[in-house]
Amino acid sequence: MSWNIWILVFFFMLFTVTSCVQKRGTGVAENDYAGSENCKQCHQNFYDLWSPSHHGKAMQPVNSGFIKTANISASSDFALEGKTYRVELGQSTMTMIEKDGNKEKNYNLVWALGGKNVYYFLTPLEQGKLQTIPLAYDVHEKIWYNNPESAMRHFPGEMPPDEALPWKDRQYTFNTSCYSCHVSQLKNNFDLASDSYQSTWKEPGINCETCHGPASEHIEIFKNAKDGEKVKKLGLISTKVFTTEQHNWACAPCHAKMNPITSSYTPGDRFFDNYDLVGLESNDFYPDGRDLGENYTYTGWMMNECNQSGQLHCVMCHTSSGRDRFKDNPNDACKKCHEDKVTGVVEHSGHQAGSTGAVCINCHMPKTEFGKMVRNDHSFRPPMPEATIKFGSPNACNICHTDKTPEWANEIVKKRKNGNYQEETLQWAEVLNEVRSGEWKNLDKVLKYISEEKLNELVIASFVRILNTCNNEKKWPVLIGALNSKSPMVRSSAAAGLTGNVSEASVQALLKVCSDEYRVVRVAAASSLSAFPAQMFTEQESQLIAKTTEEYMNSIVARPDDWSSHYNLGLYYQNQGENGKALNSYETAVRLYPDALMPLINSSVLYSYVGNTTKAEENLNKALVVDPDNEAANLNLGLLLAGQGRTDEAEKAFKMVLEVNPKQAVAAYNLSVISSSNNIKEAIRYAQVAFDIKPEEPKYAYTLAYYKYQDKQKIQAEDILKGIIKIHPEYLTAVGFLSNIYIRKKPDCR
Repeated sequence: MSWNIWILVFFFMLFTVTSCVQKRGTGVAENDYAGSENCKQCHQNFYDLWSPSHHGKAMQPVNSGFIKTANISASSDFALEGKTYRVELGQSTMTMIEKDGNKEKNYNLVWALGGKNVYYFLTPLEQGKLQTIPLAYDVHEKIWYNNPESAMRHFPGEMPPDEALPWKDRQYTFNTSCYSCHVSQLKNNFDLASDSYQSTWKEPGINCETCHGPASEHIEIFKNAKDGEKVKKLGLISTKVFTTEQHNWACAPCHAKMNPITSSYTPGDRFFDNYDLVGLESNDFYPDGRDLGENYTYTGWMMNECNQSGQLHCVMCHTSSGRDRFKDNPNDACKKCHEDKVTGVVEHSGHQAGSTGAVCINCHMPKTEFGKMVRNDHSFRPPMPEATIKFGSPNACNICHTDKTPEWANEIVKKRKNGNYQEETLQWAEVLNEVRSGEWKNLDKVLKYISEEKLNELVIASFVRILNTCNNEKKWPVLIGALNSKSPMVRSSAAAGLTGNVSEASVQALLKVCSDEYRVVRVAAASSLSAFPAQMFTEQESQLIAKTTEEYMNSIVARPDDWSSHYNLGLYYQNQGENGKALNSYETAVRLYPDALMPLINSSVLYSYVGNTTKAEENLNKALVVDPDNEAANLNLGLLLAGQGRTDEAEKAFKMVLEVNPKQAVAAYNLSVISSSNNIKEAIRYAQVAFDIKPEEPKYAYTLAYYKYQDKQKIQAEDILKGIIKIHPEYLTAVGFLSNIYIRKKPDCR
C-alpha cells in the first residue's frame, strides 16, 4: 500500500498575555497636567484625604522620610537562585546585597510600591528598566519574604506544579508590568529596537488628574473667574455626572485582570472599548469563579448580582482615594437595598449579634490571600462549601471556622430555608471544570448555556472561549448565534472563536459585527476575518473590514513592549500570507521574552513551510528547553523529524506527547505508522488509541482497519470499513479498500 503517512498538524493560537497594566497615556500635552500640589489651593480637604491614602502612596521614593514612616527593619539572608540576598538600611537609603560566593553586588532601592499589605521595592537595571527586587516586606507580619516564591499559583487537579520566576524576569519589570497603576501621567518611552525604556511620569502615586483629566484649563478658568461667578465650563472631567457604569469603568483599569486593546484610556470611556477582561477560561480562577491567582477583583465584580442590577458602583462603598466608606459600620453598605437582611442579620446569617459572622462582608466578601496580597471576593456570592469539597475553592464558612470541615459547613448551609442556592453554580462549575481539562462529554450542556443566556455573562463568555479547544462542528451555529448576545464580552468571545470557520454564515455574521458598537467586538471580528483572502469580499465589505482592521492592528501594538503583541502581529501577517513579516514578528516576540513558547512553536511551523527546516528544528528545541513536556512543541518536532525520515527521534517525541496528553490522536496515529514497519501489534494498538480518541475521523478508522487486515483480522477490518462508509460514504479510500477485500474473496472463475 502506498500512502502519505505524515499528516502535519500544527498549533496556531491567538494568544495574549494578561496584564494589569492600565495605559492611561491620553496623548494630552504634558504641560496640561498641573500636578496634585496645584489642586490643594482650592481643594485642601480632598487633598488631605488623598495624599496619605493608598492611592496617593501607591509609589513613594525611598528616602529618609519613607524609611522613618514605614518603620521597616533590615532583612536576614535569603537563599535564592543559587545566591544570597539581604536588604540593608541607612538613614536615607536602602540597598539589596547580592552575594555569589565571595562576590558581592549592591542594588540601590529607589522606589517603594504599595504599603496596604506589602511593600515592593524597585532597583534600576540596564536599558532603563526598573526591576522589582526578589525580597518584599509584609506590612502586617512585619517580615521580609521571598516574593517570587510567594507568587506561585497552586493549581488544583492534575496540572504540573507552578515554579517561581527568576527575579529578573520581564514579568517583574516595573516598566512592563505594573507601572501605570502606581504612577500618574506616565510616558513609557519604550524603544523596540534596543528593548529599552526612558520612562517618565508627572508624579508617583495615583493623583487627582488620573481620574479628572488634565487640570491646567480648570485652574485657569477659576483663576480668571470673578467672585460669585458661576462658570459654564469646568475644564476637566467631573465624576459627579458619571453613570453607575462609568464609575465602575473608571476603577476597572487598575483593578482588572485584562488585556488592553487601546494605548490610552480616559475616565468616562467604556471599559470594553479599551480592554478585554480575563474570565474563567483562565486557571487563575477556580471552576466556580473564586480567585486562585492574582486577579484584581473586576472579574468577580462582573459576576456580582448587585453590579448586574445597575444599582451599585465602586464609589458607593469606597472613596475616590480608595478608603472604605463603611469601615466603622460595614453592614450599612448593604442597607439601602437589603434593609430586611441587615435589620434581621442574626436570623439571616445564623450568627449572634455583634459577632464576625453577623457582618455581611465576612460571608459575602471573604478575604483570601495570594502572594501576601489580601483581597476581598467582589462577587458578593454567599458561601459555597460544596464548591470547596468539589474544587478546593475557598468558602467563607471555613475561612472563619478553620477547625471545621467543608462537609460540616455544607450540612449547615443545606438546612437553611434556601439551602439549594449552591446548585446552579455547582452545575455549571462542574461542566466548566471538565471542559477546562479537555473533557467534552457535556458539550451539549455548554452549547445550551451559551444559547439560552440564562447564566451570568462572564460565565457564558468563559464557556465560549473554552470552545476554542473543542473540535466538534456542533459549536459553529452556536458561536454564530452568540454574536447576537446582549453582552459585548460574549459577542467578542464568539467573534474570536469563529477563527478557522470558513462557512458563508460565519463570514456574514463576522461582517455584521464589524459595525458593533463596542471596539472589543470589532477587533475580534477583524482578527477572525484576517484569515480570509481579500478578493472574496465586495468593495463595500472590504472598506468595512479595512476600518475594523485598523482598530485591530492598533490593538495588537497597544503594548509594544509585550512579547505577545508581536506574536499576535505574526499571526496576522501569517494569515495575510506575508511570511517574512510574520517570521520577523515571531522572532521579535522571542527576543523580548526568550521563554515565550508560542512564537517559537509557530515560527518553527512557518520556517518549515518556507523550507528552512534547520531553523524550524532549532526553534522547537529552544521551546523544549523552556518546557520539555510541552505538547505542541513535541508534536511538531515529531512531525518535522518524521518528515525527514528520522523516525527513531520522531517516535520519542510522539511518545512524550502521549505521556503528557493521552488523548492526542495525531501523536497516536503517527506512532501507529512508525510502528507498522516492525511491529504490527504496536501499530494496531496505537491506531486503536487514535480511533478511540476521534472515532469521527475516517483516516484513523481506516488506518486501524488496514493494520488489522494486515494482521489477518479480516472480519474486524471489514466491520470498521463498513462503519466508516456508513458515516462517511464520500470517503473513497475506505470504499476502495473494502471493494478490494471483496474482490480478493471472490472465487477464481477461470
